[in-house]
Amino acid sequence: MQGTVIKSTGSWYQVKTNNGDIFRSRIIGKFRLDGKKLTNPVAVGDQVELELETGDERTALIKKILPRKNYVVRQSPRKAHFLHLIAANIDQAVVLNTIVQPNLKQGFIDRFLLMTEPLDIPTIIVFNKSDLWTDKEWDIYAQLEHIYQKIGYDVRFISALEGEGIKDFKSLLKDKITLISGHSGVGKSTLINTLEPQLDLATFEISNYSGKGQHTTTFAEMHDLNIGASIIDTPGIKSLSFINMNPQEVSHNFREFFEYSHQCKFSNCMHINEPKCAVKKAIQEGEISELRYINYITIQEEINNQNAWERNNDL
Repeated sequence: MQGTVIKSTGSWYQVKTNNGDIFRSRIIGKFRLDGKKLTNPVAVGDQVELELETGDERTALIKKILPRKNYVVRQSPRKAHFLHLIAANIDQAVVLNTIVQPNLKQGFIDRFLLMTEPLDIPTIIVFNKSDLWTDKEWDIYAQLEHIYQKIGYDVRFISALEGEGIKDFKSLLKDKITLISGHSGVGKSTLINTLEPQLDLATFEISNYSGKGQHTTTFAEMHDLNIGASIIDTPGIKSLSFINMNPQEVSHNFREFFEYSHQCKFSNCMHINEPKCAVKKAIQEGEISELRYINYITIQEEINNQNAWERNNDL
């Protein structure tokens, strides 16, 4: 049988076959991703081949992972030198943010884009909870919209609670498999309930003590919407690191840096201390966002603080 992984709970997976049956499944053998170390070999969205377990009509073994169109991977939060598969075979991704409740972490947007950009996965930047915004928050949104639209990203604002912007947002999802991710508390579960009320996912209020969100999604799961779309909901991401990448990969995947890099004096310019750097010149002239550059430098410093041995060995 063939099917799609629709939920991952660690050692077990739910797989929906092509005829609509759902099997509780586990993997046998070892699967690798381009030779990389993985904490989980199978992701929601994977197409797999199944075989029923002997004597059990509802439990199956995942025998084979079919070739992936693409995948989204992050550095494992528990094993620094391993990778964690988030989703596979998606058409697009949505990074959901808030400006207040919880407060904006703009650097997270650039880190999320660094996950999707290498595989050319279209990514939509969405700001939720617009019903809470004052003039100050609208100004912040306008600045961020300008930064990211200028370099080719689709930027939207919505209020999942009050329905503002939801109709247009739904139209972006139609006939696609979309990964939706973001920090805890940004309203992913509320948004999904608004898109498909019958799912009735659990939601929690923002903690008054910490001002941060609480995890409501424990495992990655794919939900079908009645508009002819599928969304993959993931647990809230606390942080994203990239010591699995080399400095040149980071440079190439800040898309506007890559565009200007052809004008740099040195072909291997990292846009940090090199002379006659076209990227730094563009920042000075206001053509490239200084905010994006600060996040770029922070990521590069994190990578360079790891020596070569640490990058290739799990401590």
